[in-house]
Order: sequence, then C-alpha cells, then structure tokens
Amino acid sequence: MTLWSSKCNPARQQGVRLECAWRTAGSAAVVLFLLLSPALAWSQTAVPDEQSVPAAEEQTQPPASTAASASPSDADTESESQTAILALGPLPTTVPTPAADRKTDNSDGQQTKRMFWVVPNFAAVSAYTKLPPLSRREKFALAREDSVDYTSFIWAGILAGQSMALNSYPELHHGIAGYGRYYWRAFADQASGAFFTEAIVPALTREDPRYYTRGYGGFFRRTGYALSQVVLTRTDAGGTSFNFSEIVGNAMEAGLSNLYYPPQERGFGKTAENWGAQLESAALNNIIKEFWPDIRRKLFLRK
Repeated sequence: MTLWSSKCNPARQQGVRLECAWRTAGSAAVVLFLLLSPALAWSQTAVPDEQSVPAAEEQTQPPASTAASASPSDADTESESQTAILALGPLPTTVPTPAADRKTDNSDGQQTKRMFWVVPNFAAVSAYTKLPPLSRREKFALAREDSVDYTSFIWAGILAGQSMALNSYPELHHGIAGYGRYYWRAFADQASGAFFTEAIVPALTREDPRYYTRGYGGFFRRTGYALSQVVLTRTDAGGTSFNFSEIVGNAMEAGLSNLYYPPQERGFGKTAENWGAQLESAALNNIIKEFWPDIRRKLFLRK
C-alpha cells in the first residue's frame, strides 16, 4: 500500500523530464540501499534491554546488632502486635509489576486507522504493542480494508489528479474522460498492491504484513528502522526474515500493471522502473507511518 505514485514518463516536456530524472535517481538509490541494508537493518531492530527492578523493591533485612539491642519490653510489644494482626486475618499481598511491563507513556506511539484523514493506515501497529499473528483470512481482511475504505477512493482520486497534471500518460488524454482513465488505473494499482503485499504473498511466506511502530529513539535511528522494514519483516512465528511480501509483492503489482497501462508503458524496462518506484514509495510510507503519531500529537495537538 503506497501513499503516492512515483510513476512518470521521461519522454515529456523539459520540466517534467527533469522531475522524472530525479525520481528515477531516487528509485535507483532506494533499490541500492535496500540491497545493501540488511546487515545494517538488524542493528536497528534491536529492542533495548529491560530496565532493572528499582532498588526500592528489594527486601532489606535489619542489621543484626539492632535486633540484638532490642529491649524485652519491645519484644513483648511486638509479639502482642503480631497476635492482633493474625486475629484480623491474612493481609492482601501486592505482586510487583515486572519492569518490562511498565511503560511511562504508551500514547506517544499510538497509530490511527487513517493518516491526514484521507490515507488508509490499517496495517500500522502502535508502539509497545504485542499482537497475535494474523491468520490467512485476517490478512485478506486487512488488504480488503486497506483497499475499499472510503479513504482509498479519495486517495486514488488525488493520485489520478497528480498523474494527469504531470501528463504522465498522454495516451490517456485530459478532461473528464481522461481523468476517469487515470482514476481507475490508480485505484487498480492501489488495490492490487495491497493484496499482493498484505495478503497473497504473506499468506504463502507466513510473514506479518503489518508495520510495527518503533516509537522511541532519535530521528535517524527511527528513520533507519523504518527503512529496514522494507527488507526485513516479522514472521508469524515471531522471528525476523527477509521481507518477501514487500519486495516480491511490489514486483507482482508492477508486472500486473502491464495488463491495463498503454503499450508505451509496458515491457521489462518499464516494469523494473515501476517496481523501483513502488519500493521507493514503500520506504517513504514507512517513514511517515513511524512519525505519524508524533506529527499528529505535535501538529494537530492530539493525544
């Protein structure tokens, strides 16, 4: 599921040609980073060590000299107090909460179902959240929700307007009819990408298609983590593996687009360019998802 389309046609006016060059260079840089980043990404996914139990919870014994120096009258008084306590019955015991379960503020990494009111965000998991693995049916339900939510239709319209304004595919022409051609293709790209990356491939590889928000650390550390999740993902068994869902799923989406785009936009070269653009969009999407709770809290003053 991508937030925006990075497709462009380089055989256009000079201004658009420059923009396409920048996008092509950016796609190549992202693909190169993804091929070289697994080793770096493993270090970004490390979870900080659990904090030790505070010393205040440790049981302390009184010094032996103090106990020995207690007077007989004090001992009698203490014995009477213990007898009174036993007569009242056993006191309730308090079990200390493990340090790993104590979080100071979980609201910092809270995700919402939609970003900026028009972008579907159903696959994002809030920080400090542990969820059971998704079944195959639940993975398809997630892809369906990400594809047919009302925001999906709105966002497809925005992407279609962007492509038509850039004259990305002159063969589709302009006007209301041209916008309709752009629109259904943008919606098809969005829906097929969601099903390939969130349902079909994850069901075969037993991977978790959701994005787990890190929510802590500095800007560069969180950005590195977000980028690493393009090539690494969680498995249904709780481990970490190569992200076939994102890499292979976007390649399948790029191949499927050959069926409904104009002949000039087909072929191996165009498919590879489309695949690189999808990976670039996936990397940018992860970064926005990672910082969306911060943006929402600071920019929109929400908790």
